Amino acid sequence: MALNDISLTSGMRQNLVSLQNTVSLLNRTQERLASGKKVNSALDNPTNFFAAQAHLNRASDLSALKDGMGEAIQAIKAADAGIKGITGLIESAKGLAQAARSADAAGRAGLAGQYDDLRTQIDQLAGDSGYKGTNFLDNADLQVNFNEDGTSSLTIEGFAADSTGLAIDAAANAWVADTDIDAAVADLDAALATLRTESAALASNLSVITTRQEFTTNMITTLTTGADQLTLADMNEEGANMLMLQTRQALGTTALSLSSQTAQSVLRLF
Repeated sequence: MALNDISLTSGMRQNLVSLQNTVSLLNRTQERLASGKKVNSALDNPTNFFAAQAHLNRASDLSALKDGMGEAIQAIKAADAGIKGITGLIESAKGLAQAARSADAAGRAGLAGQYDDLRTQIDQLAGDSGYKGTNFLDNADLQVNFNEDGTSSLTIEGFAADSTGLAIDAAANAWVADTDIDAAVADLDAALATLRTESAALASNLSVITTRQEFTTNMITTLTTGADQLTLADMNEEGANMLMLQTRQALGTTALSLSSQTAQSVLRLF
């Protein structure tokens, strides 16, 4: 329809424009109340919209990194459980060696066989201490990133916790001689010392990752809150705006009706 198809009086035209503006504001307010945001697109406020998006994108990136930190923590815990289990097996092996000192040749041979069985169990336990493909007791290394570009990271270094890696040799000569038993005990003591050292290193790494994970959680909260402050609407204010605009709309409709009465007065001539 062409603009000049219907002619309106000046008063009606002004009231119509005012009513259209009120409806536009009502639609905007309804959108804010529905979404809870005062900035729903770049058209509302480009500066706040893109700043909020940058905050949310970084928060999303950090959230993915936080998941990686959580997986690293679980891998360390799996290794720690393995170390505890291997330590228990080594203590049992030392008990066998100590018992062999007072046993006869046949007894020593039997205990030496049990000792070698425990070495096998140590190998199997070390091999079963992985988490999601990462086994720090099998020389696995893992890099944990703390920021988006990887410039802040920590590399966790594993070690060999099987009998070979811990230098626990098989029982020599069925432990016939005391020197063979002494050699086995020395191997076990050295293995325990290695496990304690490596366990302390893993514990230190765990402390660092846990601290960074907590920091990342706080940073994600800060970024999300910052984005909300840039985009969220004040629901109390928008509710008050809605009431006022509804009143203005009703008044505008009444004013438009009054303006039309001037044009309707021509009917009185007939």
